[in-house]
Amino acid sequence: MATSENWQLFVHNGRHNHKIAIYSHSHAQSARLTEEQLQQTEQFRKSHKIYNVVAKIKRDRMQGRNTVEEVLHLSAERSYTVFYRNGEDNNVLSDIVAAHLTSIAMIRTWPYVLIMDTTYKTNKYNMPLLECVGMTPTGKNFTVATAFMFFNKSNTYILHLLCRIVRVRLSMKESL
Repeated sequence: MATSENWQLFVHNGRHNHKIAIYSHSHAQSARLTEEQLQQTEQFRKSHKIYNVVAKIKRDRMQGRNTVEEVLHLSAERSYTVFYRNGEDNNVLSDIVAAHLTSIAMIRTWPYVLIMDTTYKTNKYNMPLLECVGMTPTGKNFTVATAFMFFNKSNTYILHLLCRIVRVRLSMKESL
């Protein structure tokens, strides 16, 4: 029996109440690759066959859609709200914002912390990526929205669009 000022713990039977697992595939030691598997992986990596196979699988999955069409298709399929706009003088995508319905509900519930961070030129289009992250009262982070922006002057537009998506009022104080 273990006791503290407010709690007592009684152990009636210290034995396991279930059989020992027969399959240990989830155990870290048994999940390691064997030497033969490591050699096969290295051969695949060197031969580039695996890259060609993966590229073909992706092309087949896209069913003739281009990259932007595929993003919009998958977003709709997976319950994302997406807003985008084209350039003023051409029909080229300039900005796109995506937020999942669950994330929208979460930021409406806990709109107190919104962290925004931009990563520049890390994708093949050299478009800045804006990541918006919220925080629950228990300190858990969740992605609110993700945006690709072409023009730097569109930052204000993206921010207001984000607020439109999550339907929260924008109130900011400028700080230096």
